[in-house]
Amino acid sequence: MANVVITGSNSGFGRLTAETLAKAGHTIFATMRNTTSKNAKAAAELKAFGAANGNRTHVVELDVTSDASVQQAIDAIAKQTGGAIDVIFNNAGRFSMGIQEAFSVDEVKSLFETNVFGPLRVNRAALPYMRKRRSGLIIATSSIVGRISMPCFGTYAASKHAVEALADAQRDELKELGIDVVLLQPGAYPTEVGDKGLYASDARANEYGTIAELPKQVGKGLGELFSSPNAPEPQDVADAVAKLVATPAGQRPDRVVVDNLTGNPIRAVNEAHVTQRRALMTAFGMSV
Repeated sequence: MANVVITGSNSGFGRLTAETLAKAGHTIFATMRNTTSKNAKAAAELKAFGAANGNRTHVVELDVTSDASVQQAIDAIAKQTGGAIDVIFNNAGRFSMGIQEAFSVDEVKSLFETNVFGPLRVNRAALPYMRKRRSGLIIATSSIVGRISMPCFGTYAASKHAVEALADAQRDELKELGIDVVLLQPGAYPTEVGDKGLYASDARANEYGTIAELPKQVGKGLGELFSSPNAPEPQDVADAVAKLVATPAGQRPDRVVVDNLTGNPIRAVNEAHVTQRRALMTAFGMSV
């Protein structure tokens, strides 16, 4: 059984994954920020869940946007486990949507602070423990738009493209050290992520005519999908993570698309990427 650290465990994929893995017998360190204020209810519920399921779920205060918070949390977890951190699931993230020009630079910086620099902080804090044991699994949360950007998804897609680039490079960097890196590419699921998203509000968007209406159209379509009998189940993502954790080291895929409705184009791009990336690496004299 593994010691699993999950960021953003207060809701959505993180919460479901924490519960799913705990039921499977793993020890979970469900991290989130504001455990005594904004997320106090979620923290209490997870603690109660842990008490009812073998005391394997521990709630830990961790803010992925703070170097000090991340380091303190990871060091505390490592102390509790004797340095055995087996899995990092970088789940914490923020959605964004809107005309690109209508976002301020500071708004986009804040998005990257969570979606890109957050995982960088967590990995940097945890990797010394993983490298010492020469084993581990890092799961990076991307998105289907982490592969293909679309209008009004530019800022969010850019953050997920960055996650993809970092994970691809780090996978090869860590391979000989016995640490696997896997990219998770979920599609659209009915979770709280949309409610907490960053949406462009600058009046500049009014100059874009019908294009500026795309977010409303997408929102309407997703609302209809999520309320239909064919609505995708967020549990799919938790199950995908559980499968990765259970897969033997060195046998895990580079990427996992979790989207039964719109995932096929992403799977096709992923397949082409493997061949072309290998060719580029060969051209640069890399035989990793």
